[in-house]
Amino acid sequence: MRWEPKPIPNDEVIKLLQSQIGVSRGISIILAQRGINNYERAKSFFRPKFNNLHDPFLMKDMEFATDRINRAINNEEKILIYGDYDVDGVTSTALLTTFLRQKTNNIFPYIPNRETEGYGVSVNGINEAIKKGISLIISIDCGIKALEEVEYAKSNNIDFIICDHHLPESQIPNAIAVLDPKRDDCKYPFKELCGCGIGFKLIQALCLEWGMNTQQLINYLDLVSLATVADQVPLCEENRIITYLGLKQINKNPRPGIKALLSDFKGDKISTSTLVFKVSPKVNAAGRMRHAALALELLMCEKLEDTINPSKQISSINAERREEDKKTTEEALVQIKLKEEESFSFTLVYNDNWHPGIIGIVASRLIEKYYRPTIVLTKKDQYYIGSARSIKGFDIYKALKKCSNLLEQFGGHKYAAGLKLHESKLELFKNEFEEFSNKNISEKQKIKTSIYDLEISLSELNFNFFKIIEQMGPFGPNNLKPIFCSRNCISTSQTRTVGKDNQHLQVYIKSKNKIYKGIAFGRGDILNKINKSKGFDILYSIEQNSWNGNTELQLVIVDLKLK
Repeated sequence: MRWEPKPIPNDEVIKLLQSQIGVSRGISIILAQRGINNYERAKSFFRPKFNNLHDPFLMKDMEFATDRINRAINNEEKILIYGDYDVDGVTSTALLTTFLRQKTNNIFPYIPNRETEGYGVSVNGINEAIKKGISLIISIDCGIKALEEVEYAKSNNIDFIICDHHLPESQIPNAIAVLDPKRDDCKYPFKELCGCGIGFKLIQALCLEWGMNTQQLINYLDLVSLATVADQVPLCEENRIITYLGLKQINKNPRPGIKALLSDFKGDKISTSTLVFKVSPKVNAAGRMRHAALALELLMCEKLEDTINPSKQISSINAERREEDKKTTEEALVQIKLKEEESFSFTLVYNDNWHPGIIGIVASRLIEKYYRPTIVLTKKDQYYIGSARSIKGFDIYKALKKCSNLLEQFGGHKYAAGLKLHESKLELFKNEFEEFSNKNISEKQKIKTSIYDLEISLSELNFNFFKIIEQMGPFGPNNLKPIFCSRNCISTSQTRTVGKDNQHLQVYIKSKNKIYKGIAFGRGDILNKINKSKGFDILYSIEQNSWNGNTELQLVIVDLKLK
């Protein structure tokens, strides 16, 4: 890794924060780096409030959406909630379905099958709506590109409301309402809500129209925070308020489905990391390996006893997903080594028999190993379908758009996308994508950069310092957990390897007559080198570790450089 410090902000701002909120210079620097430059901003940052959320009617087409929903409810029309099969889509569908069922029983959730229907609104889904006598479809976390599908629905007397957060094309579907802050003509102040976040703004608007106390909506923020964290949208402004309040709800009184998904959690406090690594994979596993309707069923359970069966099924499916993930990643790594693609500007691997539900995970694993934009493909009939993941500074959606003449379908974000192409065009696509990536990826971009907030001495670490850092959470994109740099560390004889196959390194560092404990995951192989070294520099975050009744600070080492 290349290490890069964040710029130190203006010294006057740092001194102002020190005097106004009474914190150390180091804490003031970290706050100023996050755009917090006075007492008022610090107050709203450390104490996010529901009332600081924006007026939902600032979003383009919101009045059209609420008017059409109210008309449908008053006329006892049937409404289909059309979601997606990932965490964002499943939570969004659960959110709208459970909220609207307070007013009408004519709400029907629908999530497409990943394998047979693919991503987005499908003709098959609309045909199901026709069979049910649906007259209004609300798509959530999808639909922004469904121009033809919306027209097909209209020809069958079905209206559409689209709630999406993906980037629109130049033409927007001719729906009753299109709620998407990324529309050029939408003046909504915050553009980075996830799909479930858009759904939340819709129910917030309905709540205001119905004269309900909007504070009741806090009960839905467990779903919205899970989606926000899982979809890796920037964790700032509205997203941070939503996640902060949602985590409080999850820690205090989670809905039965989320409680069931957390049944194997052993920690004291549920954080964004818990949602990312413990909950999200289970919800995603249903849609990846079977059908996301199972995860939807679980999240909509009203009683804990109702969660037992779907929860067991999802745990079993997730175990199967892990095995498939491991096997596919190993096969992909062999393929890369045979082709020596690590020397290229991007990685493309494919196999006719890989499971389509896990290729996105595999693409992310390959980036961890080789740090190149990565495309993983599997085959269905005469078509390759795949997932693309990217590295910092390379817009993979833009790259796919450049090759769109060779693709049947594509869509996604700057750093994650999906695609479909005919088998006859694979080599042409590979060549065109390679040409684009060669021109647009510098040698510097191929080296993973670790950016740290502050260089400090280990002696500056204490529980008061840690508690203030913790209050800067919840952590995620655009509000990452602070990373520190400490230099010239010396390990003690206690340093050893731990974990299965001794893969991790437990480091004990002596500084000013005090011992600091750290863990470097996956670095057990450097034990002998660290013992023989003249010292080392570390990048790390800090956490609280409790064991056998003792609580201590622990360094979570991100990278380590020997002298």
